[in-house]
Amino acid sequence: MIDRIKDIAHRINPQVIEWRRWLHQHPELSQQEYGTMAFVADRLREMGLEPRIGIGKTGCMAMLRGGIEPDSYCVALRSDYDALPITEATRLPYASQNPGVMHACGHDMHTSSLLGAAKILCELRSEIRGSIMFIFEPSEEKYPGGARMMMEDGLFNEVTPNEIYSFHCLPEMDCGRVGMRKGKYMASTDELYWTIKGKGGHGATPHLSVDPILVASHIVIALQQVVSRNAAPMMPTVLTIGKIQETGGRTNIIPDEVKMEGIIRTFDEKWRLDAHERIRKISTGVAESMGAECDLFIDYGYPFVVNDDECTQQVHDNACAFLGEDKVEWLDLRMTAEDFAFFAQKIPACYFRIGIHIPGTPFSNLHRPNLIVDENSIELANGLIAYNAITALTNKIKNK
Repeated sequence: MIDRIKDIAHRINPQVIEWRRWLHQHPELSQQEYGTMAFVADRLREMGLEPRIGIGKTGCMAMLRGGIEPDSYCVALRSDYDALPITEATRLPYASQNPGVMHACGHDMHTSSLLGAAKILCELRSEIRGSIMFIFEPSEEKYPGGARMMMEDGLFNEVTPNEIYSFHCLPEMDCGRVGMRKGKYMASTDELYWTIKGKGGHGATPHLSVDPILVASHIVIALQQVVSRNAAPMMPTVLTIGKIQETGGRTNIIPDEVKMEGIIRTFDEKWRLDAHERIRKISTGVAESMGAECDLFIDYGYPFVVNDDECTQQVHDNACAFLGEDKVEWLDLRMTAEDFAFFAQKIPACYFRIGIHIPGTPFSNLHRPNLIVDENSIELANGLIAYNAITALTNKIKNK
């Protein structure tokens, strides 16, 4: 079966790369992926599937019923397809044609790879035991997240999968390699929005003002104790202020107000809530002590991703069989976040990584305008996703 899947993956790879390049050229932001949804649905129809569109506004799903015992077991395969508000700087011949929008997180690679896997599985349909659900998720990059939106819109009303799998490209890992981790893998994430209100005035008479820039600066420094002195040393936690913006200031004008934005990420629900309260107390306390006011909004975001041990071991073993043991590695905890966590809360899941780094070239990270994907990773992804789905169905039905 591995050789057959590899043969099909190799044969269809030029077409799948064309799909990926079309997606890369036509990126769409979260909750605006109408063209992407239509493109994916058209490709699925060409395979003989009947996609449902508009799930969670711009999501798409299709079911493949295998030729043997189609109602006995269902495995779901998921990808995401929204882009980011980033101006591309790769100078690729298929660079984004949508100014200020780029697939800088590899979602074009994820989507084309899942389409490729779907095409492989459709060709093997008569031999497949059980059913496979293909989920193309919108708005992974934007709260409340496409996974939650799709589930709330009835994604699993007719069929709830027994297992679910997804992957993310990893630019730190060379193309040809795969990694995964059992148990907790990716952090929860919450967004933080501060408004610090002072009293503006002339820069030369600061004693007649309450300087919100100074207040904001003290809050930023004071918040460092949340991680360094309040989080347990064994509890990974990240608190980052990513944006500070004053309103109305200039060289000799103290503004009335400063806005800040940031994130808090960790791996424990109790500490997550405790950290929220600590951040709130520090922020309001510092502001009040300096004669200012502080409003803090905490947007409660994605939970941490927990990989099912059995599903993850299966992906590991299948990757070793498909690629060779020397190409597969166990990964460390990662502080990035994923709304796939909502799926993993409901269904046994595995979220794994596929390397996309072109060996011998400079490293370019996710969410950067110069991110380049080694397209050789797409053929690997197509085949591995398909092989893992078939193996999962065969093993589980056999053991029932």
